[in-house]
Amino acid sequence: MIRFEDVSVTYDGASEPTIQGVDFEVPEGELVLLVGPSGVGKSTLLGTVSGLVPHFTGGTLRGRVTVAGRDTRTHKPRELADVVGTVGQDPLSHFVTDTVEDELAYGMESLGLAPEVMRRRVEETLDLLGLAALRDRPIATLSGGQQQRVAIGSVLTPHPQVLVLDEPTSALDPAAAEEVLAVLQRLVHDLGTTVLMAEHRLERVIQYADQVTLMPSPGAPPRLGSPAEMMAVSPVYPPVVALGRLASWSPLPLTVRDARRRAGALRDQLAQPAGSRAAGAAPVPKRGGTRQAPVSATPPTPAPPRRWRRTLRKPTTPSATPPTVAETHSLSVRRAQVQALRDVTLSITPGETIALMGRNGAGKSTLLNTLVGLVPPTTGTVLTTGVPPHRTAPPDLVRRVGLVPQEPRDLLYADTVAAECAAADRDAQAETGTCRALVTQLLPGIQDDTHPRDLSEGQRLTLALAVVLTARPPLLLLDEPTRGLDYAAKTRLVTLLRDLAAEGHAIVLATHDVELAAELAHRVVLLAEGEVIADGPTAEVVVSSPSFAPQVTKILAPQEWLTVAQVREALT
Repeated sequence: MIRFEDVSVTYDGASEPTIQGVDFEVPEGELVLLVGPSGVGKSTLLGTVSGLVPHFTGGTLRGRVTVAGRDTRTHKPRELADVVGTVGQDPLSHFVTDTVEDELAYGMESLGLAPEVMRRRVEETLDLLGLAALRDRPIATLSGGQQQRVAIGSVLTPHPQVLVLDEPTSALDPAAAEEVLAVLQRLVHDLGTTVLMAEHRLERVIQYADQVTLMPSPGAPPRLGSPAEMMAVSPVYPPVVALGRLASWSPLPLTVRDARRRAGALRDQLAQPAGSRAAGAAPVPKRGGTRQAPVSATPPTPAPPRRWRRTLRKPTTPSATPPTVAETHSLSVRRAQVQALRDVTLSITPGETIALMGRNGAGKSTLLNTLVGLVPPTTGTVLTTGVPPHRTAPPDLVRRVGLVPQEPRDLLYADTVAAECAAADRDAQAETGTCRALVTQLLPGIQDDTHPRDLSEGQRLTLALAVVLTARPPLLLLDEPTRGLDYAAKTRLVTLLRDLAAEGHAIVLATHDVELAAELAHRVVLLAEGEVIADGPTAEVVVSSPSFAPQVTKILAPQEWLTVAQVREALT
């Protein structure tokens, strides 16, 4: 269905090809997963299938890419639209209309489908992706994850033969990601749709892949093989594979179920007493360490019935109140007829790392935007380093709190990486080179003269994070900070954030990345419909949640481990 014949792509002004030696075939009715570190050219390779590369991006394409027999060098994207459906990393750039239902119908209108066919497919897609309640909502009012689902739905309704997806689950909560992947699997198995997908969160998608195309490094020819074969040699791999490598399991497991079947001996080994460690429980971590406190054996208190939830008592304030970097009291926010936050009371202390979790649309981004002053409270109060952020001048606020948004381009306006870093140093009154050093630390290899728009999504996020960190604010807010990052880049990010927490910075992450929360957060705050429904130590919250538990927790249950690093340390 898709054929790459000795394909290379060199962008204008680049000294080396972004991809080269690409020569493989994607058969009809298979899901092929592109795997590799950030910046190896996965998005470029996907762009050659839809014709966006080189017709839209520019540059030189050598070799040949054919889709259903059509040569993408001679067929522009609009001439491939009936065959190829594409969803990029940025759903906002994908939208043409204003409302959810109109966006789902737009592609079919362009192809001239009959109204009765369009109506049926819109309804089917609304149900498949859990969008029925949002059908009349303006797209601009949706959360990032909801927009991602609409973008995916808009390319499903025309029933293309080929789907090209770039990080399709990056902005989705775990449950929504499972729903989308189940839909893709149904299309592949039942309708013979061909799917070519790039995704960094391999723990979500690897088990759905028929084949894996490994792009090991920039410019290196891709390798094609089975998921197990490629995970054995890949420089990026999910926690279930990392645990399998640690335990020397062969073949490597790709799913939690497969790993649980083999984990009996490992559980027995971990259950043996080691010094003062209780059997099967991880030691209490030092602040900022990789371990979490063991979970109490007492089962969690069941959630009260919905009709009683408004009467839940707030936690009692301890007699010795610790200093706070930020706090909210009875905070409520209403935006565009939507109650985004309801009666939220939180305190954030220095050196604390908090993961905000919850389904798409739960209010996570709104809470971050309120803490940084972009959204004023409707009722209640919010203080950041002692001042109301929505009433504080930006030059003062930038040294109190910094936000890295879901769309990092919102912070980037210069023509080069060097210019962005120079402006960040000036704005923060920091020593020259501070921002550039942070960029190098997080993601080596980004050149000074590179335009931010030419960076991958993960690289742009890294640059935006460096810009914000240049001012060293006491409170750092990050909205989906691992979106677009591979495992190596995520490890560097975790190290940096741990160091910042150890220096006393408070960090709040809005994230759907359960592995990041397990690795980094001291505390998890779980939101639902704008309300706080759980607030406690990471281990207590995530271990008790089937949706938000990390892979290692699921594999080694009932023992209470969170990360491969914990297991490795316990075995040494």
